[in-house]
Amino acid sequence: MKNLLANISNPSDLRKLNSSELPELAKDLRAFIIDIVATKEGHLGASLGVVELTIALHYLFDTPNDLLVWDVGHQAYGHKILTDRKSVFHTNRQFNGIAGFPSRQESNFDTFGVGHSSTSISAALGMAIASNLKGETEKHHIAVIGDASIASGMAFEALNHAGVSKANILIILNDNAIGIDPSVGALKEYLTRVKSDKKLAAQNNIIKALNFDYSGPVDGHNLPKLLSELERLKKVKGPKFLHVITTKGKGLQKAEEDQITYHAPGKFDKISGERLKKEKSLYTKYQDVFGKTVLELAKKNKNIVAITPAMLTGSSLKLMMQEIPNRTFDVGIAEQHAVTLAAGMATQGLVPFCNIYSTFLQRAYDQVIHDVALQNLPVIFCLDRAGLVGEDGATHHGVFDIAYLRCIPNLIIFAPRNEIELRNILYTAQLGLEKPIAIRYPRGYGKNKDWQQPFSKIEIGKAVTLKQGDEIAILSIGTISDSVNQAIDLAQNKKSLAHFDMRFVKPLDEELLHHIFSNFSKIITVEDGTITGGFGSSIVEYATKNNFKNDIQIVGVPDEFITHGSILELQKEVGLDSNSLAELFSQT
Repeated sequence: MKNLLANISNPSDLRKLNSSELPELAKDLRAFIIDIVATKEGHLGASLGVVELTIALHYLFDTPNDLLVWDVGHQAYGHKILTDRKSVFHTNRQFNGIAGFPSRQESNFDTFGVGHSSTSISAALGMAIASNLKGETEKHHIAVIGDASIASGMAFEALNHAGVSKANILIILNDNAIGIDPSVGALKEYLTRVKSDKKLAAQNNIIKALNFDYSGPVDGHNLPKLLSELERLKKVKGPKFLHVITTKGKGLQKAEEDQITYHAPGKFDKISGERLKKEKSLYTKYQDVFGKTVLELAKKNKNIVAITPAMLTGSSLKLMMQEIPNRTFDVGIAEQHAVTLAAGMATQGLVPFCNIYSTFLQRAYDQVIHDVALQNLPVIFCLDRAGLVGEDGATHHGVFDIAYLRCIPNLIIFAPRNEIELRNILYTAQLGLEKPIAIRYPRGYGKNKDWQQPFSKIEIGKAVTLKQGDEIAILSIGTISDSVNQAIDLAQNKKSLAHFDMRFVKPLDEELLHHIFSNFSKIITVEDGTITGGFGSSIVEYATKNNFKNDIQIVGVPDEFITHGSILELQKEVGLDSNSLAELFSQT
């Protein structure tokens, strides 16, 4: 049978097809996505679920003149393939390849960069208001919001505004009842009822009450019905809302059956869907060190509670959810709520572990300052995916946390060098701290097989000496210390190099720093965060405050947004791999 996708590079080619050919095109597009992702890896289930919707939107609307925003961006693989990137889609998420999320720098079809969630309605509304002001009243503005993103506070704020606007905006809810983990909350339960209760959908409808022209639910895999409803909505002015029901992973049986795993399954057999077996690591992921340790502590300390915004699996809090569900809280994609919920719990004597990816805590910055730090509540922030995270790229790198947290009063900041230190700081924190603490640790595996050792209390604000030297002092923070150790072994002048793991960015070990600045003329700081305002900056500030004139060199992530690629490729790109560091140390 003829492969229709072979002759389609962009929407203008797509619109030459007869509408009766589109279901066949959907099969081709699904097969293309599966074929590439099976060997190159990436996000799978979400994009498979919106194949028909993607085709229908580009077929009926005049993209890119009509503006289409995807939310979350990992739904947009089909969109990328149909918009001039089919020939390079095999480079998706690879170093020097195309991004895994929509990017304005990459294509004019990508109207808005969407790596985090729940931003599409605000963005599309802003575009629609701009069109009204410019007199472009016939232009369409479409926000596709899915994978549980509708439950975020920001999405509700935008709905509240859009409903009283005169904006020509169409919001399409891709309702598949799952983000990475199954959706949670009262809205999810309401949407589930709407699917089976036509009276509720027609009359007692939340969206209608917000002044939207509501239609649906519509089968998101039935192209004739989709086309018909979208054609109708094109003629309706003002704010519109289309409720579409899809199946995440549609078209690949394994992905439909195990939607959590096949959100991003790694490599798999494109025919059977079976995941290809990886060589089992002898080591443990940092997220699992966290998950197992918190569960172990929670069994002994009844005041421990755990909170995550829609990252049960990614944070490994699913382990605690399975055994102590009444003290484990997945609040959905709602980082601000997660932080203030933890603050409220802390006021009542509970010990909240609030696990949020480093990049996502940025979304709750106000809450960290006003609801936690200002009130000096001992919330334990566990920042997974700190540092360079790899193929997800600029939207997901956790490189700003040291800089954006360091300026907040009352907040302790700790970066463990290895799994044992992560385990011990978690133990220390739940013993009772007088201040909140942020613990940052990376994505991926550690390097200690026997990390499950008896607990040991860590002294707050105390650094450790890893290597004695007599000329140059290297100050590092976190797991990057391992690369520093390797670099010292490779350096030509290794005998002159001293190495100190500062562990705490705040409070700094000023007693040790006084010794270092008094005995070494050259100081090099190394961190896997931004050099602007980060750990190195704190050392420069210490020197200035104490009138030290030592030569200080800051090494870390440069003051720019870092692209996507493997973690090792990116470390080489920014000079944080052991070979680059060894060369730097040798030249010093």
